[in-house]
Amino acid sequence: MSNNLVANGVSTCAGCGLEIAIRCVLGVLGEKTIIVIPPGCAALFSGYGNSTALKIPGFQGNLENTAAYAAGIRAGLDIRGKEDITVLGFAGDGATVDIGLQSLSGMLERRERVLYICYDNEAYMNTGMQGSGSSPYSAWTTTTPGVSLLPKKICLKLLRHIIYHT
Repeated sequence: MSNNLVANGVSTCAGCGLEIAIRCVLGVLGEKTIIVIPPGCAALFSGYGNSTALKIPGFQGNLENTAAYAAGIRAGLDIRGKEDITVLGFAGDGATVDIGLQSLSGMLERRERVLYICYDNEAYMNTGMQGSGSSPYSAWTTTTPGVSLLPKKICLKLLRHIIYHT
């Protein structure tokens, strides 16, 4: 297990498990990984040249296109015969179950060989804890007066079904 693919000194918000999660994921996947990160909390790990916090190739695209970019990178690697490299989409719930659902749905339907991880913190934490499609029933966020009266998006159940039954 590689433990040094995230630079020292990177710090997420107090109490957030994102840094631990990304360190663990990359520790398992290793250096033959290309990561696609959308704007949001995880964007602090992307960067350019020596200013990136990750010691693997990475790309920060648009918020809604993480899965599409990852699928395109995978296709390019496959054409070049580089099948031993893992392409990882690593996005929060907003870029997955709300804004990014369309490209994720297409990627799953095409059964692209991409590992996609949703760091689901049940709200848009990067913009002041606004409610997201994965905010649970009765959750309080800055954009749900009182509490949320909606359950987590039904798409989460559908996506789990697609992932586990195909």
